[in-house]
Amino acid sequence: MLVNKEKRIKYLGFNDFWFIVIGILILSFITDYLFSNSFARYPFGKAVISWSMSLFFSTCDWFIMRAIMILLRKKYPTLKDSVKRISLFFLSIVATVVLVDFTGGMVISLIWKIDYNPTYRSKIILPVILISTMTMAIYEAIYFYVKLKKSIREEEQAKQAIVQAQLDTLRNQAQPHFLFNSLNTLRDIIDQNSKEDAKQFVDKLSDVYRFILESGNVHLTSLRDELRFAKAYIHIQSERFGDNLKVNWNIPATSMELLIAPMSLQLLLENAIKHNIVSKSRPLVINVKIENDHLIVKNRIQSKSTKTPSTRVGLKNIEKRYALISGKPLEIKNDGNQFEVSVPLLKLSDQKKNYARIDH
Repeated sequence: MLVNKEKRIKYLGFNDFWFIVIGILILSFITDYLFSNSFARYPFGKAVISWSMSLFFSTCDWFIMRAIMILLRKKYPTLKDSVKRISLFFLSIVATVVLVDFTGGMVISLIWKIDYNPTYRSKIILPVILISTMTMAIYEAIYFYVKLKKSIREEEQAKQAIVQAQLDTLRNQAQPHFLFNSLNTLRDIIDQNSKEDAKQFVDKLSDVYRFILESGNVHLTSLRDELRFAKAYIHIQSERFGDNLKVNWNIPATSMELLIAPMSLQLLLENAIKHNIVSKSRPLVINVKIENDHLIVKNRIQSKSTKTPSTRVGLKNIEKRYALISGKPLEIKNDGNQFEVSVPLLKLSDQKKNYARIDH
């Protein structure tokens, strides 16, 4: 019977109390109409008595078929078992209608001494089977819908978990990359400058890492916060390069609340410094500006004669993160003279559906 509401919802997909009440009444009236059309042929009192027999048969049919349906769902709960479950259920509907009609008819004929005519009633069993099948089909349709919805939700959750894991990997990858290059810079300072300069560099590096830790596990940050971090990083590099490194910032205040993948700007600045000559005779000028909701980092190519060791993480890391978050690509231009990277600035509405559910 499944009196408990939670169990009814678990095995049926919904609380079917009122569906049972209304369904049995409708089924009983249809059955009565097919068998005897009592309310058209008899006085009201006799018609009610005649209809009550149809109500009895309909109630028995309904609860027996419902019990079999629940039993089959317990045994074959998954969507892949649907064909087997529905086939067995249909056979059980046919058997239930036939047995209930025959057994109930015999009981009624014995109690009320009414002539039970199995030949006549067998002509009406087929319509009753069809009506019962259509009624039970509503149960199956709701059950299938609930199961399908749950399956889709679980699939979406699995996709979200995969995207989350990929983003976590990429974000964690960017931080060691920054540390790797920072240690290279520290090594150069120790070789070329005083211990005091090295101490100041370590202090600034500590401040930057404090910012990284405070930013938490977010996959998008405001351009305002990213700029603050990037400028702190440039301040560290200025300890090493002095006036030989110059960054021109052209960022309007109206763009400050747009979103960007954390450390993206810093990685682009780091790549420019790492792969280009920065000297008194050839100072490196990096231009950072906003155009059409894109952050553009541009510098003249001043390739080093000796290649600096590279982890090959920077640009690929940013590209992969943007592919997961929004699907919007980076634009990279290299004409042999100028190197330019354009990073899309995002709004909450630009995020992919799966990603948006992760962060919000």
